[in-house]
Amino acid sequence: MADYDFDLFVIGAGSGGVRAARLASLSGAKVAVAEEYRVGGTCVIRGCVPKKFMVYASEVSSQMKTAEGYGWTIGERSFDWKRFLHDKDVEIARLSGIYVTNLQKAGAHLLHGKARVIDAHTVEVLPKEGSTDAGRYTARKILIATGGRPVRPDFPGAELGITSDEAFHLPTLPKRVLVVGGGYIAVEFAGIFNGLGVETTLLYRGANILRGFDDDVRSHMADELEKRGIRVVLGCDHKSIEQTEAGLLSTLSNDLTFETDAVMFATGREPYVEGLGLDKAGVKLNARGAIAVDKHSKTNVDSIWAVGDVTDRINLTPVAIREGAAFAQTEFYDNPTSFDHDLVASAVFSQPPVGVVGMSEAEARHAYGKVDIYRSVFRPMKLTFYGGQERCLIKLVVKQDDEKIVGVHMVGPDSPEIIQMAAIAVKMGVTKTQWDSTCAVHPTLAEELVTMKEKYVPMGAG
Repeated sequence: MADYDFDLFVIGAGSGGVRAARLASLSGAKVAVAEEYRVGGTCVIRGCVPKKFMVYASEVSSQMKTAEGYGWTIGERSFDWKRFLHDKDVEIARLSGIYVTNLQKAGAHLLHGKARVIDAHTVEVLPKEGSTDAGRYTARKILIATGGRPVRPDFPGAELGITSDEAFHLPTLPKRVLVVGGGYIAVEFAGIFNGLGVETTLLYRGANILRGFDDDVRSHMADELEKRGIRVVLGCDHKSIEQTEAGLLSTLSNDLTFETDAVMFATGREPYVEGLGLDKAGVKLNARGAIAVDKHSKTNVDSIWAVGDVTDRINLTPVAIREGAAFAQTEFYDNPTSFDHDLVASAVFSQPPVGVVGMSEAEARHAYGKVDIYRSVFRPMKLTFYGGQERCLIKLVVKQDDEKIVGVHMVGPDSPEIIQMAAIAVKMGVTKTQWDSTCAVHPTLAEELVTMKEKYVPMGAG
């Protein structure tokens, strides 16, 4: 048996890579982890965590409006962007430090620098300023967990825009912003900027935002964004961006123009495989440019695995963590494990937020033919008190033959919190009768989930 420097070499210290490295190291294996930027990966450093802090900050403006509706007198309103950024960065540094500590406690070796594969058992760590970890290392197994990166479009002046990476570090808060994209990142940042008092326009080339979500969710969300003062422009794309004395002049494909202080692209993410040297080891990519893996996250090369967004299966932090854990169980605990990617709940931390688990109505009709729909649109009790016009959407998709609930869709306050519990029931195969046997908790928004009795029939449907 060959003598290697490490039993496992992990490239990327994000959520999936760190979980796999810790568990493998705790088994007694000799583990190394290489990270080119900061430990914690996209989620902790420039994704879920700082974004959620920004969501919290931006929600305060609507909370003050609610407070006034309930009789409170709110004084001077101001938001200190620089103070927020400083405090956010302090917290992110603390969390990154916890990841480092946990790796060290598990006995893993942390190497600072970009790593690339030289062959099936060799990794090279490139020099990084302030680090002495550069060099070549051999490993019995290699795990790639480098995540994804924002895609920047290619048209004249596109370099003048920013991506979500830069949005977390803007030196000043713009007064006007054009957010480009219709996915969850675009919708979330549109809500963030709007809540912080920025004049916000959301531009998307498609017919409606949130492609891939249930059509009722998509249309409801677009309406709610506009109620909150976000201008939603659909069906067109950028032609160019020019720098002017007044800011950035965006010219669209329909010749409409917008002048803003910033343009943020949220036009998708791609697997971060650049510079990894995968071709040298013969690792295959799929049609989407992601690393192709089997159900155990193994590539076509016997000694190389990949987990997380770099495989482009379900690009969510908890999924990457579970994939990393399954890899470690399989390869270091003699416990063959694969993560079940079916019925994974997700949330959009938009304003209002979205919670989803299971199939959309269209997907269910395509898969099963006959389905029943239960749908409720209503004003939350909290808003009716002072005349707020925002509305919630709750929708259940039910197979007609066995009454099994195959989709739950929510738009409204606390939807991400509620969908976590709904996901348990859906994953267990609950039927509509069993669902309805649950007594409602009153008064709550969530009680609507178990009190919908009438099947929804769209207007005009026979």
